[in-house]
Amino acid sequence: MTLRQDLPSCRLQIDSNELKVSPRIPPLGSAVQSFRPGKSGLIGRTRSEMSACATVLLIRNSVFATSRLVLQSATSLLLDLRNGSSSRKRRRRGSLPIAAVSAIRGNILGAGKTLCGLNAAFGIEGAARATFLTGNPTLVHVLREALAQDAWKHGAELRAARQKMEGVIQALPRFRDHYVGKPDEVPAENIVVVDEAQRCWSAAHAISKTRDRTPRLSMSEPAHLLAIMSRHDGFAAMICLVGGGQEIHDGEGGLAEWGDALRACGGWRVLAAPDIFAQADPRQRLGALPDVRILPELHLAMSVRQVRFTDASAWVNHVLAGDDVTALGIAEAAGDALPYLLTRSLPAMRAWLRAASRGHRRAGLLASSGGKRLRAEGLGVELPHMDAKAVAHWFLDRFPADVRASNSLEVVATEFSCQGLELDYCGLCWDGDLVRDAGRTAWRVRNFRGKDWTRVSGAEAIANQINTYRVLLTRARYETVIFVPQGDVADRTRDPAVYDGIADFLMACGARALVPIPVQAPERAELMLL
Repeated sequence: MTLRQDLPSCRLQIDSNELKVSPRIPPLGSAVQSFRPGKSGLIGRTRSEMSACATVLLIRNSVFATSRLVLQSATSLLLDLRNGSSSRKRRRRGSLPIAAVSAIRGNILGAGKTLCGLNAAFGIEGAARATFLTGNPTLVHVLREALAQDAWKHGAELRAARQKMEGVIQALPRFRDHYVGKPDEVPAENIVVVDEAQRCWSAAHAISKTRDRTPRLSMSEPAHLLAIMSRHDGFAAMICLVGGGQEIHDGEGGLAEWGDALRACGGWRVLAAPDIFAQADPRQRLGALPDVRILPELHLAMSVRQVRFTDASAWVNHVLAGDDVTALGIAEAAGDALPYLLTRSLPAMRAWLRAASRGHRRAGLLASSGGKRLRAEGLGVELPHMDAKAVAHWFLDRFPADVRASNSLEVVATEFSCQGLELDYCGLCWDGDLVRDAGRTAWRVRNFRGKDWTRVSGAEAIANQINTYRVLLTRARYETVIFVPQGDVADRTRDPAVYDGIADFLMACGARALVPIPVQAPERAELMLL
């Protein structure tokens, strides 16, 4: 496969609180050549009366310039497959069906997959139509409103812009239910971008969740999506963005569900990165598939979210694995560049974040949805992630002009509100739902029920809660300030010894003590969706 370096570039950029779509968007004649560096991949399929086969392309995480060539190469492959399909259609009745699927290795967060998917969705012109699907309601709200406002600032009518965004950026559950309920209807879109595809529901969860409502699901979400896109009688594609370490809900089937769906469909050709079938987590293994072609150039391996420290994700992974020795080694090598600060004072954290986020930079408070005892610290008000207006105000507006903005540092966003998005600076409020026990390597997960904490024992539930903190620890482009409460000896749910254990371990991992000195921030900075 030839790397094509002459492809036009398309960039979706957020300057401060604005998203701007570059006017240099290539037509469909260039296929989806506007991919930016990041986690991404392609699923495409054409189908005919005579044959039904496909190709799966699995792309891994990216590294700056190298990833650009890899993404262009993958895009070129999709274009070649599509063109080959058209040629065959001219030579014989029916066309050669085309398909491609993507995945990403390990727990690398912030590699630009959302930006990549948006470029694909907005960078397609001509006869084809594309839509961006996500099961994350917060991402839907923020993207729609930010892009609509940007279009309005460039002369579009705001109402019309919002209506257009509703068609391009859609909630995956609504798209799925609409076409499952109408089995004879062909999707209007030839190309579908599936955000966080590894978080799609397993078959068991899908059937259980829809048992008492209409329409009922009879298969996993990947199987339904593949079946829906198979209704096209010509070229169609699914661009799957697949990450790792972000499963925070029960019933998220991982890449294994896509493997099951592909095996059930049959007739798919597979192009994959070398290690896509050998992940440690069985949920993230695609499994054996026939007709597999391994392509080393599809292996991408670096997060690009952190501006100053590219090993931030590695540090977080070792911290959450309980490996303080390796985490400390990373921290010592980084020195003052380690972007994780620790404080036991909430006022000190707020003061530091306000000083750092002056000008165009944005800060906000984050906390686990399981951190129920943060209420005692005055942190009981959570951002309602299903409220479109509240979410848009929090991520897009500015303080002090609007107290609903994240910079006011009053309302806390949970993992459900911030996954898929990012801020310049984050204040992570750590509670007793993830604690340390003396002499143990692993973290202990707890739920607060009724009047006390209870221990969690299920493997999936434990993994999901650890992933919650993985998501929260990787939302910042610059520094993350971690606040661990002091606790209260008079409150058994806020035992000071428990909080001391958390803080001591983070310090042992190399987290830097917060120095409560105002930080002078540059006047301008970019905020990008990764």
